[in-house]
Amino acid sequence: MKDIAESRARLAGLFNITVTPFDSDGAIDKAGLARSVERVIGLGYDGILIGGTYGEFPAMSADERADLFRTVMDIVGDRVPVMLCSAGSDARTVRDLTALAGDLGGLPMVTPPYVSEVTDGQIVSFFEEMAPLSKTGILVYNAPGIGITLQPDVLERLADVPDVVGVKQGDLSVAVIDRIANRLSGRIRLFCASDLAFLGPMMAGFDGISSTNSCALPELILATYRALEAGDAATARDLHRLWYPFRALARRHGQPQTTKAAMALRGFDGGHVRPPLRDLEAPAIAEVAEALQALAAEPRARVTLA
Repeated sequence: MKDIAESRARLAGLFNITVTPFDSDGAIDKAGLARSVERVIGLGYDGILIGGTYGEFPAMSADERADLFRTVMDIVGDRVPVMLCSAGSDARTVRDLTALAGDLGGLPMVTPPYVSEVTDGQIVSFFEEMAPLSKTGILVYNAPGIGITLQPDVLERLADVPDVVGVKQGDLSVAVIDRIANRLSGRIRLFCASDLAFLGPMMAGFDGISSTNSCALPELILATYRALEAGDAATARDLHRLWYPFRALARRHGQPQTTKAAMALRGFDGGHVRPPLRDLEAPAIAEVAEALQALAAEPRARVTLA
């Protein structure tokens, strides 16, 4: 993407949150990463997200993240829009990665600064500082999982920042989604941050969703999204119900390790996780295999096993 206008025009639909495949020595498996990216683009995904929380960015150095950005943009080119997570606890790193992501033609995804007792005003100032650094604008990631939840009134203030293209919303409580959908829709792009429960936000008027589990179940999640996009809520509901057992395992065993285990069982390139995460052990892998086998027996799921 070349500028903010193009980012706003193209930022919609189903984005795959591509996991970062590490080999047994901890190095990034770039060939495996390329295969994962090509798989979802080939299936018809609208975009991808690289190096996010489920891409394990906190376990990578700034240089590794910059190299990851360049590698993926070389693979993708301009075929689909790419979100590049430039979040961090050090504002200097965020500045550098945000500028790089925009220069490469990606859309930087920035979280609020996760430091002790930061005020709403300081958070808004932080985004006002970061947004102009990228020629493509920025995507605000409201990520409760890292410890700071942006309240709707703060998101409304951020929607007025000229270079903020959208928000990836991780707080999916009903009242919050209702307020955001009705007060921010049309002002900035609205993305649901979780595929575990995305039907509600999409029905409320969100513009898209980012999905980690689509690394393991790309066909099923794509079919679910396309049904919802076409106005067939009943089919979307039924397809979403098919993989509830898998979602339950993801909640129990954690992400991205559950997704990576499922990818391995399907012959995909999930690779390993990096510490402090740990790969799933044999009993948990057996549970994941059982869930996948049940999906493979259901024609509507379109899941095949290795």
